[in-house]
Amino acid sequence: MSLRFLLDDELITLEAVEPAMTVLEWLRLRARRTGTKEGCAEGDCGACTVLLGELAGGRVLWRAVNACILFLPMLAGRALLTIESLGGTHPVQAELAARHGSQCGFCTPGIVMSLYARSIGGLGAGQSVEDALAGNLCRCTGYGPILATARALATHPRDDTSTLAALRALAADPGPKEIRHGASRVFLPASADELAALCLAHPRARLVAGATDIGLWVTKHLRVLEDEVIFLGGLGDLRFIEETPEALRLGAMVRYAEALPAFTRLHPALGRLVRRIGGAQIRNAGTIGGNIANGSPIGDMPPALIALGATLTLRWGEARRTLALEDFFIAYGEQDRAPGEFIEAVTIPRPGPEDVISISKLSKRFDSDISSVCGAFNLRVEAGRIIRARIAFGGMAATPRRARALEAALTGAPFTEDTLTAAAPRLREDFAPLTDLRGSAVYRMEVAGNLLARLWAQSQNETADVRELADG
Repeated sequence: MSLRFLLDDELITLEAVEPAMTVLEWLRLRARRTGTKEGCAEGDCGACTVLLGELAGGRVLWRAVNACILFLPMLAGRALLTIESLGGTHPVQAELAARHGSQCGFCTPGIVMSLYARSIGGLGAGQSVEDALAGNLCRCTGYGPILATARALATHPRDDTSTLAALRALAADPGPKEIRHGASRVFLPASADELAALCLAHPRARLVAGATDIGLWVTKHLRVLEDEVIFLGGLGDLRFIEETPEALRLGAMVRYAEALPAFTRLHPALGRLVRRIGGAQIRNAGTIGGNIANGSPIGDMPPALIALGATLTLRWGEARRTLALEDFFIAYGEQDRAPGEFIEAVTIPRPGPEDVISISKLSKRFDSDISSVCGAFNLRVEAGRIIRARIAFGGMAATPRRARALEAALTGAPFTEDTLTAAAPRLREDFAPLTDLRGSAVYRMEVAGNLLARLWAQSQNETADVRELADG
């Protein structure tokens, strides 16, 4: 029972794979590819950036990801490239050297791989240079030459003829869908139906999608994964995006980088929020369903999706049920999901022209940081009066939650600055936030109220965030 993937188009077959071994650990200690560095071990600095390739519509889709929080079984059926794959002479490397874009050099391999992904048209290639590199930190503060390098680079399409053939051969003969290591069992389903059957047979198994949070359980908290782990990367049938005049529907395994264009079309504020979910490497790995199922009280997307009226499709065997997203979160670490049940899809109603929408993420850093407070407002305004209010916050309670008292204060009132100002104190009836490293209770309550002022400013075509104005 082996794991099979490609490394520089060479088929790699590994026996007795440890479920919680990271790709970074394997590269450095087993494959002896030490060019990939460990900087933070939490997907924050980008020093460990590698490229994963997979079949997508008759071509190879490459995406930059963090090897430090990528588990080895997640390579199954994929192609892997590291800094050594470029050979030292690629135009990205030559340009970076010519512009003195490397100082101590520790972060350089990850920066090169991020720029390489952008230059070959990888996932998210159309994003700005700043967005492409937001997940790569240079502690020597050499950003000037690095950004100059990125802007000077031309597109260099990659010849994927051999990789495409090798991936197709691997897809035709993918190997076992179960790998055992001691008492551990790893499952690699290839469809939602296979996942449904596995979840019924193993209802206590840990489901792993992008591992952008679970990876930290292992690398930072030194937790041991459960004896049964189901890796979801092979579920191509849950990676769908359906846009209709009424709604946007996404499969649970759609990655945030893949969903960004559709989210932006749904509403620009939603697109701006997605651009601030981690760095490019995190958006290239993290999934819509995984972010929701994780249940974090400071997850970026749930407050926005709750305010927009999103619903979940949950599947248990062949049975499905629909649940309002706001009802999915019960308490800290507890969701309305039975053993063996999983999130299959998310549906978001399309806002109407009469809806006033504002979504704000507040964090210590603008890029690649976790929310202190995230507030999402969706007001339906007709004839100058608020006829419906849906408002949700993250970071203000043990779960993402609606501000019911604030909604009640606004509903039926005229849409004016005075109305918003007068209603802000009602937030104290909705929330009693905690103090932690990301903000005090006083700070959180104060800024939550201030977001109403931002809502009004944005509705009047003013700006409360210079960075967002520049991006738009």
